[in-house]
Amino acid sequence: MKLLQAKLSKYTAPQEAKAAGIYPYFRAISSEQDPEVIIDGKKVLMFGSNCYTGLVNDPRIKEAAIEAIRKYGTGCAGSPFLNGTLDLHKQLEARIAEYIGKEDVMIYSTGFGVNLGVVSCLTGREDYILWDEQDHASIIEGRRLSFSQSLKYKHNDMESLEKQLQRCEPDKVKLIVTDGVFSMEGDVANVPEIVRLAKKYNASVMVDEAHSIGVFGTGGRGICNHYGCTDDVDLVMGTFSKSFSSLGGFIATDKEITNFLRHHSRSYIFTASITPASTAAALKAIDIMIEEPERQENLWKLTNYALEGFRSMGFEIGNTSTPIIPLYIRDNFKTFAITSDLLKEGIFVNPVVSPAVAPQDTLIRFSLMATHTMDQVTTALEKIQKVFKAHGILA
Repeated sequence: MKLLQAKLSKYTAPQEAKAAGIYPYFRAISSEQDPEVIIDGKKVLMFGSNCYTGLVNDPRIKEAAIEAIRKYGTGCAGSPFLNGTLDLHKQLEARIAEYIGKEDVMIYSTGFGVNLGVVSCLTGREDYILWDEQDHASIIEGRRLSFSQSLKYKHNDMESLEKQLQRCEPDKVKLIVTDGVFSMEGDVANVPEIVRLAKKYNASVMVDEAHSIGVFGTGGRGICNHYGCTDDVDLVMGTFSKSFSSLGGFIATDKEITNFLRHHSRSYIFTASITPASTAAALKAIDIMIEEPERQENLWKLTNYALEGFRSMGFEIGNTSTPIIPLYIRDNFKTFAITSDLLKEGIFVNPVVSPAVAPQDTLIRFSLMATHTMDQVTTALEKIQKVFKAHGILA
């Protein structure tokens, strides 16, 4: 065995979980991504999706994608920098700029690629990137690739952020990067206070709206819109793989910034453009989010019902106030075992274990879609309570 294979062969955690019958990953779905899906021939309630709008199986979006394939084909066969830009891409960029309320927009192939390509190249060696300790992995990878000085602040702790800002040289660029809604914990960034501190210390702000578009704001425009501070946030990032029910991502900002990014952002320049189908799907999703506010209203009815239910049953759910509800277990093995038992009960949820979180912070991530019914949420609450009691997490 070669040295590389010998080294990697020592990683046996997946094999151990499989041997124990609790391996929770790569569960194959053989149906549409609806509130109810088919796994191994059985119906399962889906509470692990990131499609908060529930549009992923909407016939209007599917038809828009099909029509785009008929007109443009299945792919672009190149980078947007060269031969991969379609007029459809430009239409989507203009639509998002109008929707978010920014001067210009760039489309990337994935949301991960947006944060990787933007955070890594905007600031220089003498500049600063200030980031929340719970920021998404894509932001962390972006700042790791940057040559700038990296300053971490405590999660959603504005006093900690200000102390880090005070460490920065006043005449150097300072970029504060935060999730809008934190993807595992479900809590909301204090964007108004971040903006206030940014003005005080002459810093710029970038907000990752991946989990807040479709959930917060008028027509689902996100947390910056919700707080009325879009104009004060320099860069608004979004992804198409969640509420837009597609694939890809975008950065919405000023033309001075997009002009630089279009010619320096490596994950933009050296990656093929998103497919025509994905582009058309995202375009249609924006129309539906604006035209059907009742989707967002129903999502919040379900969210408030679930939050109240979990709290009244004694679950530990942290500071969440969103459709992302963490159910803390604080034990790796039990998190896997409970995820497995819930699937047997017909409930699909996602386990979050170390190293994604500290071993004492493991949890099950329960997430809602606008297309769930109240009866489905009630069923999930009852079955989750049953399984948590069986494992001694609830009394």
